[in-house]
Amino acid sequence: MSSPVTEHREPLIHVSKRVGISRGKAWTIRGTALLLALVISGLVIFSIVHLSPLKVYGAMFEGAFGTSRRAWVTIRDAMMMLCVAVGLAPAFKMRFWNIGAEGQILVGGIATAACMIYLGGSIPTLALLVIMVIVSAIAGGVWGLIPGVFKARWGTNETLFTLMMNYVAIQLTSYAVSKWENPVGSNSVGIINQTSQAGWIPSVFGQAYTLNVVIVLALAVLMYIYLKYSKQGYEISVVGDSENTARYAGINVKKVYIRTMFLSGAICGIAGFLAVSGSSHTISVDTAGGRGFTAIIVAWLAKFNTFVMILFSFLLMFLEKGAVEIASRYNLNNFVSHIITGILLFCILGSEFFINYKVSFRRKHG
Repeated sequence: MSSPVTEHREPLIHVSKRVGISRGKAWTIRGTALLLALVISGLVIFSIVHLSPLKVYGAMFEGAFGTSRRAWVTIRDAMMMLCVAVGLAPAFKMRFWNIGAEGQILVGGIATAACMIYLGGSIPTLALLVIMVIVSAIAGGVWGLIPGVFKARWGTNETLFTLMMNYVAIQLTSYAVSKWENPVGSNSVGIINQTSQAGWIPSVFGQAYTLNVVIVLALAVLMYIYLKYSKQGYEISVVGDSENTARYAGINVKKVYIRTMFLSGAICGIAGFLAVSGSSHTISVDTAGGRGFTAIIVAWLAKFNTFVMILFSFLLMFLEKGAVEIASRYNLNNFVSHIITGILLFCILGSEFFINYKVSFRRKHG
């Protein structure tokens, strides 16, 4: 008796990894995702406030760039975001999940504030700024180095390790605030050197944040060159692709881990310097402001290309400032603005799936 023949049907949807995709097609997919996000957000806006989505988007633009001051604040915050993303780029390209940028920013900020408090007024401004940059970079670098060493020597989980380091940095910041609080009992440091402005990044061409932009853009260019054209950048790429391949090629994987995490933490420490010396002129547990986590999205979407990170940094800042503006202008709950931001980010992140994978449907057989 013959056994029944089992019919194997093709799945309705087949997902396969793309071998290669042109840059133009990839950006077309991203652009389509952005348009889809704007349409969906428009429907949400209309259903809630019954206003023209174009009018609301205009309000978002005004919130980010409506005045010269708003535009420079948006640029300042975008540069801060870019600086952290640049710092995360080498670690993530090495597939080292550095979730500790928040802590690295904070310890860099603590080091900067300490220099401003103890050295401000006693040495020339230029020398003080140079010392602050170096000290903040070393502080952030050491904070990144610790999980790098533990990963290299004992194979610890870097995600949990760097995340826990954030909480330690927060407690250190709380201790620093209690030590330097001004006035006493205020539980805040206040504006450091408000009268003398010792340690403040000076204005250039009448703009307070010009040097912030110059410093961060210089770091972005240098990091691009480092990752793309240097021997160390090549080693980072090989280790990220396969540790075994790297070892077979004679690369010291442990050394790459340690060196790269010090570099990653150092740049995040410089972001702490920019936050304290070039922006708020104070230190608190909110100095990092969640940028250490948001910058992960920037670095990942840009595929660790620091020039592309500039675009995504401005996009996220535009969304953040615009969401605050429409929430205040139209008397909306902040959660509504977060919903709109979430829709835009979801669509942009989702576009990366269609860039990396091809979706095909089962064909009908005649």
